[in-house]
Amino acid sequence: MLRLSAVLVLLLGCCPAMVLAEPAMQWGVGFHRLNFLDPLDDQPMRAIAFYPSNQARGLTKMGGYEVEATEEAKIAMGHYPLLMLSHGNTGTPLALHDLATSLARKGFVVVAVLHPGDNYKDHSRLGTLSNLYGRPMQISAAISAMLADRELSPYVHDDQVGVIGYSAGGETALILSGAQPDLDRLRRYCQERPEDRDACTTQGELIADRDDLVPVADPRVRALLLMAPLSLMFGRQTLADVHVPVLLYSGDNDKLVFPDKNADALARKLPVEPEFKVIPGAGHFVFMAPCTEEQMGAMPGLCTDAQGVDREDVHRDLIYEAGRFFSKTLQVGQHSGLRTADH
Repeated sequence: MLRLSAVLVLLLGCCPAMVLAEPAMQWGVGFHRLNFLDPLDDQPMRAIAFYPSNQARGLTKMGGYEVEATEEAKIAMGHYPLLMLSHGNTGTPLALHDLATSLARKGFVVVAVLHPGDNYKDHSRLGTLSNLYGRPMQISAAISAMLADRELSPYVHDDQVGVIGYSAGGETALILSGAQPDLDRLRRYCQERPEDRDACTTQGELIADRDDLVPVADPRVRALLLMAPLSLMFGRQTLADVHVPVLLYSGDNDKLVFPDKNADALARKLPVEPEFKVIPGAGHFVFMAPCTEEQMGAMPGLCTDAQGVDREDVHRDLIYEAGRFFSKTLQVGQHSGLRTADH
């Protein structure tokens, strides 16, 4: 023990650059608003970048959510992997605010993109080809905007990019990693299950509002976290080019994006076997942040889980596993600011 102590003292004395990491719980979260152009029509679109900060934790009300982050708080020095967050149809990325801010506290920069034409305020592209192919293009544009941002780009690793996709955001993430949607699969599915109002809003026929778009992958994307992904349009052959690691979550009681045709089938067909975690009894909305009492009263359908499902416990596990997964798959080393000690 005396010899070990002497060696440690010698190492620390000879290498002043070696600094013990501060506990992750001391980190707060800052956020920075990004504004850039929608690649579909060159109109302005928005995203929010969450990042680790040395400032104390703050609370900001945004879009009806209480988010544990402070606008333009000073960023903690370091170089961080970049995670892009794609929300579900007619949704908002702020519905997953706890995941975004918790990953920022672990040492990631998380960019939450609001998809134009397919969000809680604007449904104008819902059920269209431009939405299917445009959403991945919007994530790619957000990656480029983030890497060009004067405030945050010096702190981001441009070769360490992951995508978090929830519901339709999972479909978006898969296209970004090389998947090719098969529109015939959607038609056949909607003939088989016409009662699926979410997937079959247009009876399996996407509105052909654009004929100049194709699915475009982004080689910068290195890993995917998919939660209750809408993935019924992908068969084994159309997934053949997806070679990035995947962490896949599903609730086995999802009545909105049925697991048998989506997550379960996806887990079997991906060329690289994913880490697949099934949450017993959980429905589609369990991946959204735990609700406040006010939210519980305003939208009980989104906030209420089945008996025996504890959303806070689910999110503790999800946040830990997401941090572990991305730190491993994005090959984060000690040169970055990543903290993995907190569970």
